[in-house]
Amino acid sequence: MKVIKDKGWLHPENYINHWFIYNNLQYVLNIDKMEVEILEEVVELMPQKALWLKSKNVVLLADLHLGKINHFRKSGIPVPPQANHKNTDRLISVLQITKPERIIFLGDLFHSHYNGEWEVLGQVRRHFVNCSFELVLGNHDILSALQYQRNNLQLHVGTYRLGNLLLSHEPLASIPPDTYNICGHIHPAVRLRGTGRQSVTLPCFYFAKQQGVLPAFGSFTGTARIVPKKDDRIFVIAENKVIAYPHA
Repeated sequence: MKVIKDKGWLHPENYINHWFIYNNLQYVLNIDKMEVEILEEVVELMPQKALWLKSKNVVLLADLHLGKINHFRKSGIPVPPQANHKNTDRLISVLQITKPERIIFLGDLFHSHYNGEWEVLGQVRRHFVNCSFELVLGNHDILSALQYQRNNLQLHVGTYRLGNLLLSHEPLASIPPDTYNICGHIHPAVRLRGTGRQSVTLPCFYFAKQQGVLPAFGSFTGTARIVPKKDDRIFVIAENKVIAYPHA
């Protein structure tokens, strides 16, 4: 894989198309899209912070934390409400692009107790009646069962197996040898440094040998900076592109 740096920053237009394989993952670099093969399952890493299983037409995303902004504002913390609209617009964009049969949220769909943002999700749900909305429960998913029923969400407790993929909210400590764990919870990000003192921390998809962690989908979730190991694969989200992140 060839990576060209310009003034210390990574630019997607400098990448050339190239296939390479590492462990259970096969990658293609393309300035228009980033595709990864996991245990013979081709997926697309979307700049909207979602993962699209094309053969199954299933979309995976994690950690929306809908309602978090309303929760903070109710507590007297002056948070601009525009981030609510960004979350909704991005979710609608993913649904319109992929037209999935199923969308599976890998936990922390809603941040805390009920507020009006839950009704917004219901409005989105009713506009995409041909798509099954499903949730692998996370630690922040504490709404009553009635609220999930009202929005017609199918719930999965603990883990959910989708072919050779084992879906969960938190990273699993033990993974069966014939599966690959896809999860959320961590909100992974990496720091990119320029030739001077400038740096920026960006969300990323984080793939280890048997486990992949999705970036937090929500726009007001915060990030946790990771330090990738030598054999891990990182894909950074920057300027509406997914870019392979080189590291030693």
